[in-house]
Amino acid sequence: MSVVEKPPQDPDPPDRERRLVLVLEYEGTRYKGFQWQAEGPTIQGTVEQAIERFTGERIRVRGASRTDSGAHAVGQVVDFLTCAAYPAETFVKALNWYLPPDVRVRAAWQGPMDFNSRFDATSRVYRYTLWNDRTPSALWRDFSHWVRFPLDLDQIREAAGHLPGTHDVSALAAGLPPGRNPVRNIKYWDVSRDGYLVYIDAEANGFLPHQIRRTNGILVEVGLGRLSAEVMKHIIDGTQGRIWNDPSLPAKGLCLRKVNYPNFSSMD
Repeated sequence: MSVVEKPPQDPDPPDRERRLVLVLEYEGTRYKGFQWQAEGPTIQGTVEQAIERFTGERIRVRGASRTDSGAHAVGQVVDFLTCAAYPAETFVKALNWYLPPDVRVRAAWQGPMDFNSRFDATSRVYRYTLWNDRTPSALWRDFSHWVRFPLDLDQIREAAGHLPGTHDVSALAAGLPPGRNPVRNIKYWDVSRDGYLVYIDAEANGFLPHQIRRTNGILVEVGLGRLSAEVMKHIIDGTQGRIWNDPSLPAKGLCLRKVNYPNFSSMD
């Protein structure tokens, strides 16, 4: 039987503050999203609690992307300031000791003091997973959205082909606060199948609230033959307003795969 090592004891007193960067993986099923909330567990709050238990410091971490309640991640990036003198690698072992098993630190390093995980990111990569079969899956129930009727992937690809480029995507998102820029640069929006699993992968410099889930909900409606593939073109060019029956998909199928920066990627 393997022996689980406890985190190390206090190191020598630190002589300066520094900024650490973490790559996180988490199953978001029981969390109210990434961002801290007064009620209910969040990823941000859970990581901050683990840091406090390890270093004794009450700090705030910044995240590259504010994943929705129930959404998952394998490449989320966070940063924070610490005066603890432990080597960055020690934070991986120590924080994983204090974190619950559905949140894990995959990597840690010391970054520049002016590094900002959110604003320095050049793009985010998300995957939405569909389970497309007549019967639901037991194993994928918390990581995919079940679509029981056959999907026409050619029609979905045709509709998704209108998405890449720089657009005002407010019609594909939830309501925006006043003054928030609705323009996003979408690099790709691809669709693939692996058996009963259908993956919808998207990369952009950023995404508006619920943009991915609403966009993919429209794509599913296209794949089921309920909407024309041209509807996405009309939404993007502004001749079609919001789809009022709101075909937004549940967050459990959504996963933050990777965050890209000028000199590195969270999954390199």
